[in-house]
Parts: sequence; C-alpha cells; structure tokens
Amino acid sequence: MINRRHFLAAGAALAAAGLVPAGRAFAATKLDVFTNSDANISDWLANIVKPAFEKAHPDYEVNVVIARNGGLDQVAQRALAALAAKADPQMDFAEQYDPNLPKGAIEAGLWVKFDDQLVPNFAHVNKAAIQSPYSMPYRGSQVLLAYDSTKVAADAVPKTWDALTAWIKANPGQFIYNRPDKGGSGKNFVVRAIHEANGRDPGAFTVGNYSKEEAEKRLAPAWAILNDLAPSLYEKGAYAAGNVASLQLLSNGVVSMVPIWSDMVLQGLAQGAVPETIKIVQLQDLALCGGFSASVIPTIAAHKEAALAFADFLLTEEIQTSVLKDLGGFPGVDWSHLPAALREEFAAVIPASIPTFPEGDWSTALNEGWYRNVAPTIARG
Repeated sequence: MINRRHFLAAGAALAAAGLVPAGRAFAATKLDVFTNSDANISDWLANIVKPAFEKAHPDYEVNVVIARNGGLDQVAQRALAALAAKADPQMDFAEQYDPNLPKGAIEAGLWVKFDDQLVPNFAHVNKAAIQSPYSMPYRGSQVLLAYDSTKVAADAVPKTWDALTAWIKANPGQFIYNRPDKGGSGKNFVVRAIHEANGRDPGAFTVGNYSKEEAEKRLAPAWAILNDLAPSLYEKGAYAAGNVASLQLLSNGVVSMVPIWSDMVLQGLAQGAVPETIKIVQLQDLALCGGFSASVIPTIAAHKEAALAFADFLLTEEIQTSVLKDLGGFPGVDWSHLPAALREEFAAVIPASIPTFPEGDWSTALNEGWYRNVAPTIARG
C-alpha cells in the first residue's frame, strides 16, 4: 500500500520531470460548464472567467460547453434521468437555466438549493434578483433610457414616468420605441405603461393569475396611455423594427431618446459603436423592467465541489466588475459590493427596483393587444 507521503513524493517527481503541469501533483479536476447564451457570453466565459478561475483554483480546469438551440434542455433532461438512475449527469454547471425545467426537476431534487453556506458570496446577491433558491443570479440586464446629451440638457433628463411622458409630448418626434414583439426594450416600455396603469405594482401580474378577462381589464388603461403618446413619437407614431434599430436612430441623431437594454448600449459605448455623447439614465419611481441570468448545479454533479467553487467565484468583485466593464451587463450582487468608483460611474442607472413581467399568456396578450389597440395599421411579421 502506498502512503500519502510516497504519493506526494511521486507526484512531485512527475512534476519535476515535466509530466504534469507545474504546481500540480496530479491532473486538475475538469469542470463542465454548459452555456446556451450568445457568443459574447461564451467567449467571455472562455477568455476571461476560465483563466481567472483556474489561476485562483489551480486544482480545477474549466471546460466551457456550448449547448444552444435546445441543446441545454436535452442535457437537463439527461441529468434528470441520471438522477433517477443514480448515474453521472455528465453536467456540472449550467451558466444560465430555468430551475423549473425540466418539469418536475425541483420536486425530484435535481438542482442544488443555494445559500451562503454552500456558496459564501451568495450572501451578496441582490435580493431583488432572486427568483428561485434553486438558481443563482450572477449577471443581469435592464432596460434604460438612452439619450443624446447634445440635445437633452442634464436638468431636463426625465427620471420618473410622469416626467418622461411630459418630455415626449414637449419634444415631438424625438422619441421612439420598438414594436414589443421585436425586442425587449420596446416591450418593456409598454410594460412600464402597464405598470403605471395598475398602481405601479409589478406583483399584480403573475404566471398564475392570467385570464382573458383579467388581461382586458388590466391592459386597456395602458393602451390609452400609449395612444395618448403616439402623436408625439417619431413620425407621429412610428415604431422601430427592433432593439438595434432604436439604438441606430439615436446614435445617428434621428431621435433624442429611446428605451434600450443596458448591455447593448454599454457595450456599444465601450466599443465606440455608440457616440460618447449618448448617456443613460433609469427611472427612479419604478424602473423599467430587467432580468437576470441565473445558474444551476445538479445535486448529483460528479464535480459538485468544483461547481460550487465556480459559482462562488462568479460572485466575486473581480468577476462582477467584469460583468459591468467587459459584458456591459448589470451585476448579480448588490451594487454595494462593487467598488465605490464603479458605483459613482453608474450612479444614474443603479435601479431602485427591478420589476419583471411574466412570459407566457401575459406576454402574448401584451403583444396581441398592442397591435390591435395601439398600432392597428401595422402588420405583424
């Protein structure tokens, strides 16, 4: 029998001979991190997060696995089957996944329930971002107002819904939002009108409380708000074809203000694709909607300890700063856990709230209702 001293000595000899990586007496544990996110996220994981994590945790090696176009759903289904069979799920970590999937996964015990005992930095997560204890939000995006600072004076920038609608009416032709089914920035502008018409209470809309009658009652006042604004929009009621089109109209000086996703405008500014005269602000009475990408870990992951370490690392100041600076995203942790210089730099967009709006029937009713009641002359497609 070989004892621990002989094992370590043998490992050191192999390392000296160049047969294993320097600083390791044995091969690193490979951690399979699955992602179905866009290329900018997978590139960020591979080129920024992976080397930083491996430097901090030399006994672990990150393997970024891309599983788009339904691939991650298949991986999760395989993991659920593995749970029943008490087998290896062949998945250690999913960078972004809904813990309610596959159906029955939470009830079966597939996903780790996060807390600050398992993941110490989980204590720093923005409480408003937590939708389920079975997933860990680590990056987000929120719709903001982007404006041309050469046309909109600093003291005229709207910071409440009433101020925004007053500005739109006082500056006809200078505001546009995209069709709600063509991009989330336009949709969430419509959602903000819905929230305004319903007592600024995002909690009034849940997946479980939808009915056709309830939708007609709650959405009708919002259509009235949006119809009242329509004549003051660009070209007296034009709507952009998507998020990118809205930002292009602003960047080219055609309009002076648009709702836009935070990551889209921040990345554009960082890359020089958006003029530096474009500034951003968030409404402070009730913010425009946002959402977070949340990670899951199988309870039966073969490398669960490594997965938990990786989860904790995503919430460190180093990576949360990178979410802001490199991705143009919003942090998953509370802003108070970021450097003071960053908080000062982004002070105008730190939200007082992070409202959401349910997908499914409510979103379908929003899209159909908007076309029918606000833009009946525009054909969908």
